Amino acid sequence: MKIAISGKGGVGKTTLAGVMARTLSAQNETVLAIDADPDANLASAVGVSPDRLAGVTPLAEMTHFIEERTETKKGGYGSIFKLNPRVDDIPDRFSINHEGVKLLILGSVPQGGGGCFCPENVLLKNLLSHLFIQRNETVIVDMEAGLEHLGRGSTGYVDAFIVVVEPGMRSIQTAHQIKKLAMDLGIKRVFIVGNKVQTDEDQRVITENLQEFPILGLMSYNPKVLEADRKGVSPYDIDGRIREEVSGILSNLKEQFST
Repeated sequence: MKIAISGKGGVGKTTLAGVMARTLSAQNETVLAIDADPDANLASAVGVSPDRLAGVTPLAEMTHFIEERTETKKGGYGSIFKLNPRVDDIPDRFSINHEGVKLLILGSVPQGGGGCFCPENVLLKNLLSHLFIQRNETVIVDMEAGLEHLGRGSTGYVDAFIVVVEPGMRSIQTAHQIKKLAMDLGIKRVFIVGNKVQTDEDQRVITENLQEFPILGLMSYNPKVLEADRKGVSPYDIDGRIREEVSGILSNLKEQFST
């Protein structure tokens, strides 16, 4: 499966991506987790320690490597550069291995002088396409909050989008917008995971306002997630409830793929 996880900022998509990656790895699946959110926090959700992360440079900030692969020079973006750079070795060369999960941090494309059509973006877009089409493993991508990544079209090859929502109308409206853009890209499988659910009313708000979506499951409001964040560890490592909830979500997702 090639899965992209999105949603409004702060709804818990990174938590889901990290615990999902750890859960699949514990089930002996080969997992590549991609942090494509400029506000990179997937490493913590997977359980990579801050000390180990300190020496890691996001791919978008590897200037010399990008210049080499795209055959260009920084500041020379008005000139021709290679549109199909080699990317097949990047996941194994630059990923961090933790508890069976390979984690790759993409970072953000520089704005201003860089713009959208720049060597960094060309490299990252080609990499995402390679991951979705040619890698023989489960790929989980923690996308940036909101919708900009869908506008770029770099996620047009995913098998499914999971949109994480919380019991609030702004989050629900974002889910509707994501579905429309995903359908425009030919992504027909758009699923919902509810998060921060505390009451029956919270559950009703999600289910009644998202009736056209398959709902994979609900994650309860969980103080252990905040505790994990404070400690810099994965929620997977300290809480059985979230492991159980995410296992159920994955089971429902696999059932959707089998039908």
